[in-house]
Amino acid sequence: MSQHLPPQTNHTTPRYFDLVMAVFVAVLIISNVASSAKIIDLGFSLLGVRLAFDGGTLLFPISYIFGDILTEVYGYRRARRVIWTGFFCLGLSSLVLWLVSILPGEATWQEYAGQAAYTAILGGMSSGGIVLGSLAGYWSGSFSNSFTLARMKVLTRGRWLWARTIGSTLVGELVDSAVFVAVACLFGVFPWSLFLTLALTNYIFKCAVEALMTPLTYLAVHALKRSEGVDVYDTHTNFNPFRR
Repeated sequence: MSQHLPPQTNHTTPRYFDLVMAVFVAVLIISNVASSAKIIDLGFSLLGVRLAFDGGTLLFPISYIFGDILTEVYGYRRARRVIWTGFFCLGLSSLVLWLVSILPGEATWQEYAGQAAYTAILGGMSSGGIVLGSLAGYWSGSFSNSFTLARMKVLTRGRWLWARTIGSTLVGELVDSAVFVAVACLFGVFPWSLFLTLALTNYIFKCAVEALMTPLTYLAVHALKRSEGVDVYDTHTNFNPFRR
């Protein structure tokens, strides 16, 4: 059981939990589509590594900010539910895009776009490499992030929110970036020659976004805690990702 400080209000379901979960899932799916669509090159290098990253990197860090908010306010148990919801929604979106890809294209569409364009832009999202990489990276990174923040909250007795949000992101994004790029390279979505560039750039960019948005995270966390009347400390929580 999780300890609640202060006691929860009389709402059976927190008023804003579903809204936060919906935005979290939307950000997750949009960022994964963008990851498949384009690789961005900033035009310079850091320590000899070219700073290029997939399009989803622009938005995906926000999902970790929402993950921090969910765990900080509602606790690991509710965050676990959201992570699994995102996991299945991402899988469903990939399944639909794959189904669309194998259905015959209309003649006019074939002329101005065509199957080759669809495959080039959305093929990664609807084929093994991006799908498995995204699911594996998201799952392992999100649970690492949520677990780290929940444990740090108990250890710090709720102090130093900035240390928890940034510290958990450093762990979660490291796992996520490494797993995602490794699986994508393994399945031929990206060449192995881009592994270090993509992994390092993803990691640096995502952690930087988290750090820069810390003031907004503070505002959202404090507003939700006041509105919901709940502040969960995972003192006796079972952190098994497969527990309900």
